[in-house]
Amino acid sequence: MLSYPAAIPLSTRSLNHLAALIRTRRQQCRSRWRRLGPGRQALLALAHLRNGDTLTRLAAGFEIGVTTAWRYVREAIDLLAATCDDLDTVMNRVRLLAYAILDGTLIPIDRVADQKPFYSGKHKRHGVNVQVIADAAGRLVWASPALPGSTHDLTAARTHGIIDALTRADVMTFADKGYQGARGSVRTPFKRRRFRPKLSRRQKAV
Repeated sequence: MLSYPAAIPLSTRSLNHLAALIRTRRQQCRSRWRRLGPGRQALLALAHLRNGDTLTRLAAGFEIGVTTAWRYVREAIDLLAATCDDLDTVMNRVRLLAYAILDGTLIPIDRVADQKPFYSGKHKRHGVNVQVIADAAGRLVWASPALPGSTHDLTAARTHGIIDALTRADVMTFADKGYQGARGSVRTPFKRRRFRPKLSRRQKAV
């Protein structure tokens, strides 16, 4: 078995943040000695989440079992998820923005037993749909829980109550054509439809 060094496009701050969460968790549950320390567990989890390294490869590189690698990654994900604000809390920050950006993204996943709901015909692969609210500079403000990849962006936004929350907060929000019909405070581009008049100059500008 050969091994090689690799880089993760993340800052040391990200590593230290996750390591601190893991360290606190171990202290709270009075965890016994583990094969990897908090820093190494955080590094393993970030390599999986950011680089997409498989658990089999990571287990070999960190000299642990695949089951242990899966457990370490799962624990790290749960700790990160617990630090996230809910939508109502995030709206207190979103209200201060000049405007918000709403978009959906497909996060690729491996095939699962009930794979049909997770197959995105648009992207031609399996994944989960995550809705994202960003500020005017494109910086992440909030990301939603995941839905099956076949879920349309507008349906996902309505399912999570994002459109209603943005409208109640009276925040001007820009989104792509996938959100046409959202209404409320969400603004989308005009879509050129077949057999209908061409878009006006104003519509093109919008």
